[in-house]
Amino acid sequence: MILAFLFEKGMGWDFTVYGLEPRVIKSFLHLFFIPFIHANVGHLVNNIIAFFVLSVSLYYFYSSLANKILVLSVIFSGVFLWIIGRESYHIGASGVVFALSFFLFFSGIIRKHVPLIAISLIVVFLYGNNVWHLFPWSQNDPVSWEGHLAGGITGTLLAVFFRKEGPQKPEKNWEDDDLLDEEIEYPTEEKQNLN
Repeated sequence: MILAFLFEKGMGWDFTVYGLEPRVIKSFLHLFFIPFIHANVGHLVNNIIAFFVLSVSLYYFYSSLANKILVLSVIFSGVFLWIIGRESYHIGASGVVFALSFFLFFSGIIRKHVPLIAISLIVVFLYGNNVWHLFPWSQNDPVSWEGHLAGGITGTLLAVFFRKEGPQKPEKNWEDDDLLDEEIEYPTEEKQNLN
């Protein structure tokens, strides 16, 4: 993201034309480019910090699923944006950021495993205000709220779809407790008297 931004600004080019134009066929494959294109430094910094925190959490807690989730987040948030977005060029990694935050939140809640629920709560603490960016603030809102909504839908669907894969809440095995009780030798009265 940083390299693409520096290259674009350094060369005096405008990569916005490689953004996603909803329902324009020739623009459909641009869904792979939009996470690397940013309007300004503020836009880039906001997305990079959020992407870094969320992707580190994804790869640490869901390592077996992380690659799938990341790739599918890019693809499906782009596809949903292409379907629901308004007529404009949409750019930025916000859709992927929202997909990761919603995946981490809902996946922890669905799995009911304490460490994953803790990550859900941390995501809410850090990015809970993202919910307000799923909807337009004004008629000509320059922020692609549709990209945020597409990412939120994607992350939620991925959390539900992959709920049985990856880390799971450990199940209590009551049979192990019974075996432990049988293996314990309790001292008899005779042995107690000898001691």
